[in-house]
Amino acid sequence: MNTGFKIDCIGYGLFAAFVLLVMPWMVDFSGYELNSYARYLALGMVAAALALSWGTAGILNLGQALTFGVGAYIMAMHLKLRASESLPGGMPDFMGWTNVEALPWFWQPFHSLLFTLGAGVLIPVGIACLLGVFMFRGRITGVFVAIITLSLMLAVQLWIISEQRFTGGENGITGLAPLNLFGWSVDTYELSFYYLVAGCLLAGLAVGLGLVRSKAGLVLRAIKADPERVRFFGYDVARYETLAFATSAGIAGVAGMLYALVLEFASPTYMGLSISLAIVIWAAVGGRESMVAAALGGIGVNMAEGRLSDLFFDQWTLMLGVIFIAVVLFLPRGIYGLVATARDYLEARYTERVAMALNREQDDAARPVADRGEVK
Repeated sequence: MNTGFKIDCIGYGLFAAFVLLVMPWMVDFSGYELNSYARYLALGMVAAALALSWGTAGILNLGQALTFGVGAYIMAMHLKLRASESLPGGMPDFMGWTNVEALPWFWQPFHSLLFTLGAGVLIPVGIACLLGVFMFRGRITGVFVAIITLSLMLAVQLWIISEQRFTGGENGITGLAPLNLFGWSVDTYELSFYYLVAGCLLAGLAVGLGLVRSKAGLVLRAIKADPERVRFFGYDVARYETLAFATSAGIAGVAGMLYALVLEFASPTYMGLSISLAIVIWAAVGGRESMVAAALGGIGVNMAEGRLSDLFFDQWTLMLGVIFIAVVLFLPRGIYGLVATARDYLEARYTERVAMALNREQDDAARPVADRGEVK
């Protein structure tokens, strides 16, 4: 086990303790705030997903909210069908208002919970794979990837708004039934639901940590540094980039499903420009080089938004903007970079002191016995 993996495991353990113990303790393990904290965890999860592709492979996905929103709509479709069982044809109310005669075929499979859970991961992964093959096989990199992903996200958002008959349009999908998870009726204000979200977040981080510390992760870090050199050594760069891109999309899809459960609706705003840029900011504040740090960035920024908006009703957005500017200027690697710099400094000082002690011992051993004062 190398030092980097040990540090990752320690960070993961501390983060797990914070999420599972400290955050619920802050609200006495009950109350309305648990729902807000579950929302923070879901947003932290999508920030961690972005860090996986951006920090590990250097793929800046400005359309990360696309797969996040797709996951939210998939969960909302299942819950809306459950809430519409007593309506004519079992159709959602907005379909009746727009004179849809029968439930569309692509809504039918979402009666099944298992299909919904699988689709919430596989459909975002499929979208990312198709887009990844198009971009990375064509050796599209850098800012062009950011532009393509952002454009696709906005195109899908506009399509969802325009197809009101099937998607609810600008209003989104509202009036959802509670989730029945294999006999458990989920109450989004209970501690058990908070731990469900926390467990999904920790599982997503574990998947990402496993990828980052695998051989594939090593290749991805090399691709980030110099893709042409990696390609020269015979690696299929596009395949590895697509792997990171798709894994990130799958984690974001799960985060979107959880987010729809927390807020009890799905909206086109989940795929909007503002939330997509916010995800980038969260990852940058925490540190894109670490999924755990990015998740903390997402959680911390959203908690700060909630607190500042309560204390400073009019000025809180300005204050938050100043904080973001300060982070970009003085902490370009985010909070993770600050911690990593401090750790490297302490390790260097420790190594220096050990080396000095060894040198003194060697000098003492090399001097004659009489010089050491051992013979009078």
